[in-house]
Amino acid sequence: MQSVEEKRRHKRFNSLNLSYVCVDESGRIVYEGMGRTLNVSESGILLETHFPTEFGQILSMTVAFEENLLNLRGKVVHCREGRPGKYETGVQFSELEQDVTEIFKQYVTAFERQQQISSRPIFETDFFDLMLIKRGKVRDMYDLGDSLLMVASDRISAYDVVMPEPVPQKGKVLTQISLFWFDVMSSVVKNHLISADPDDYPESCKPYTDILKGRSMMVVKATPIPIECVVRGYLSGSGWESYQKSGTVCGIALPQGLKESDKLPEPIFTPSTKEEIGIHDINIDFKETVKRIGQDLAEKIRELSLAIYKKGSELADKKGIIIADTKFEFGLLGDEIILIDEVLTPDSSRFWPKDSYQPGTSQKSFDKQYLRDYLTSVRWNKQRPAPFLPDEVIRNTSQKYLEAFRCLTGEDHLF
Repeated sequence: MQSVEEKRRHKRFNSLNLSYVCVDESGRIVYEGMGRTLNVSESGILLETHFPTEFGQILSMTVAFEENLLNLRGKVVHCREGRPGKYETGVQFSELEQDVTEIFKQYVTAFERQQQISSRPIFETDFFDLMLIKRGKVRDMYDLGDSLLMVASDRISAYDVVMPEPVPQKGKVLTQISLFWFDVMSSVVKNHLISADPDDYPESCKPYTDILKGRSMMVVKATPIPIECVVRGYLSGSGWESYQKSGTVCGIALPQGLKESDKLPEPIFTPSTKEEIGIHDINIDFKETVKRIGQDLAEKIRELSLAIYKKGSELADKKGIIIADTKFEFGLLGDEIILIDEVLTPDSSRFWPKDSYQPGTSQKSFDKQYLRDYLTSVRWNKQRPAPFLPDEVIRNTSQKYLEAFRCLTGEDHLF
């Protein structure tokens, strides 16, 4: 059975605009890359291989561009040590009947044209021939009839107010991290995902494929459960504020003497209401949750929330990330509870780098805490309108989201 990483690599190879894999005669992968990472000349192709090669050695390469596959076979004509652990390998594909240079140029030109479109920050979408049913703080939701199209924009909010500028790549990071976790959590709970490949979407979505790639999901129509399912493994944010006042968080008594950012003895379920945009969610205790949705449903979403957090935090810990707290959303598909919206992303969670964790103070983070700290420093009153953000703050926020994506998934490139 394929591991999560193997499945993601296979999916990446088949869905990226331009990707390549090169193997030797034993089938060992000596090179794989994406985008414009090859040097092409009239005499051949220069690769940066994982292993040393020998003059005259036969290598096979498969190049994927959209639905097109190009299979190459050639000889090594040059190899020398490059960067630490990498080797510069020149390959001539003399057996080709077509001009490999021209083929690559065509691929790269088309790829770069698509990249210019798909890498533009998206503040909001306007798909005029699709039915927009909701524009949230981050996501735009369209009705596709039997399903929904969920598009993650690059909008960012703080204190329930949307900032005036988008953060480049943020929507793609949120989508790709959620897809990663949907896969990981499939043994714990079902989710709302039908497909994240625009090729699977209805024909009405085809004109928007370049925008949708990497930042959208087609999902089932579930009935949202009107509770934000917050799980805390560490004492931070509003939980820390509540503990300082009463020694409790959402009615749960905690040990005396805890410091800010301390790890809790056990993760706790601290739900909140799910309010409309611009209205702050209200922390509630479990008793109030039961009043709102019933005993049985409240117990089930508490159990699922703690199970997802436990599995996610254990995996993230191995990758050098502490998930301090997070929130989940669930929906009902008939009588079945499924996971909806996003999962364990920098928007829904506090991500701390494990190597710099130090209880007793606030922590460095991979999430939008950096933005919150900036807004605090300029003494914003947390009311509309939000202040315009300096380029440096936008750039650094984008980098923190991308760093979280790389650490969690092991991938270097977004779709």
